[in-house]
Amino acid sequence: MKCSNLGIFSEVKIIENIVHSDERGFFLESYNKKKFCNFFPQEINFVQDNHSRSNKGVLRGLHFQHQPYAQAKLLRVTKGAILDVVVDIRVKSRNFGKWESIEINENNALMLFVPEGFAHGFLAIENGTDVIYKTNNFYAPNSDGTLIWDDPLIGINWQLEHYKITNPIISIKDQNALTLEQLSEKNLLFP
Repeated sequence: MKCSNLGIFSEVKIIENIVHSDERGFFLESYNKKKFCNFFPQEINFVQDNHSRSNKGVLRGLHFQHQPYAQAKLLRVTKGAILDVVVDIRVKSRNFGKWESIEINENNALMLFVPEGFAHGFLAIENGTDVIYKTNNFYAPNSDGTLIWDDPLIGINWQLEHYKITNPIISIKDQNALTLEQLSEKNLLFP
C-alpha cells in the first residue's frame, strides 16, 4: 500500500492498493486500520459505509457535511469508473476554491481519502459503476451541504466531451445546490 497527495492538496490522499492477481481472479486488502493510520498524523475512526451505483453520465455532488458533523471519506470503485473531484472549501486555506480530479476505476484499484473541509463529487464514466466509501461521522441531514457542480468561479473541468457525455444526469438536490459565494454568505463553509 502506497500513499501520495492529490495534486496541490497535501491533505487529500491517493492510496494505491497492492492487487494480487492470478488465473482465479484477484485479492486486495481494501482497508487495514494499522497501515492506514501510518499515512495520517491522527487516527481516523470510520463509522459508516456507503455504496452507490450509477450509470454513465450520472454526476453526484459536490457534497459535504458542515460542522459539527463534518465527514472525512475513504472512497474506492469496485466496478466501473469515475472522474472524482474535490474542492477545498476551507475559507482560510491558501487553496480555497481550488479543485483537483482523478480517474478511479476497478482496474487501477486506487482509493481516495477526502478529509473534512472538502466538497466531493464524481462523474460516472461507465454504466453500472459501484462506489463504496467509508465516513468518519454519521450522516446528519441538518449538516448536509452541496456545492453546485458547475460553479463558474471554480471552473471544474468535468471532461464531459472526453467521456462523450452531453448532458450529465443530476439529482434535483444537486441541481439546487449553492455556489461557493452563497455557501460563504450563509456561513456554511469551513474556517
